[in-house]
Amino acid sequence: MSWIALAFGAALSWGMYGASLHRGQLALGNPMRALLCVGVAYFLIGVLVPAGVLSSQGEMRNFNATGTTTATFAGALGAIGAVFIIFAFRNGGSPTYVMPIVFGVAPLVNVLTTMIMHPPKSSVSPLLYLGFLLTAAGAGMVLYFRPAS
Repeated sequence: MSWIALAFGAALSWGMYGASLHRGQLALGNPMRALLCVGVAYFLIGVLVPAGVLSSQGEMRNFNATGTTTATFAGALGAIGAVFIIFAFRNGGSPTYVMPIVFGVAPLVNVLTTMIMHPPKSSVSPLLYLGFLLTAAGAGMVLYFRPAS
């Protein structure tokens, strides 16, 4: 499967994440119950699947400290993001507001973080900054023209 199809699969999954998480949080009556369910899902999918695949390939060895620490930190960032989303919902935010902010700002943070961690080999096009403005404007338009909920 091509990387672009996989990227769209992630976008589809994460695009449905906020609304589904909010519905589950409301049905469970306590946001910590929802976070616990998210943690169980992360364990089932994020631990058991790769452990099974790596075991079947004989690759459950040769982990190094740098890779393990960095990847674990990245996973913690994902979990911390889920905590922030849950608390945003708990404090009155709805998926109609919260998720456009998350998905509007996250690409900007991603590009800046990537540029710091992996500096560009050539000068950055000024159109990148126009893209930042358009992304922010797009998120703002989604928020402003959102359907009533």
